[in-house]
Amino acid sequence: MRSVLFVLTACAVIGLAFWAYRENYRTQQALDVTEQLQRDIGASRARLAVLRAEWAYLNRPERLRDLADLNFDSLGLMPMAPEQFGRIDQVAFPPAEEVLLPITDPIEVSNTEVRP
Repeated sequence: MRSVLFVLTACAVIGLAFWAYRENYRTQQALDVTEQLQRDIGASRARLAVLRAEWAYLNRPERLRDLADLNFDSLGLMPMAPEQFGRIDQVAFPPAEEVLLPITDPIEVSNTEVRP
């Protein structure tokens, strides 16, 4: 009886050791994937910062003004004038319409009857 108990205990220890070994490698793999994702996120943030800087550089008002002056004839632009601006009360906004959806096949969810 004792030898069977020792064999079962040894099998349980071997099984638990195999499980712990496998879980350790799964954990290490998950950590490697997480670190790679963190590096990718950092690289993406750096690229985004460069793109934002380039966008700000390309959209400088003096650069855009120079481009507009260079291409004034080909674009058919008109010079800005104060009369081109208006007040908010001059804007004609469309009237707000109520959107009512038709109800088909209504379902009664309460336990009391609804009386018209």
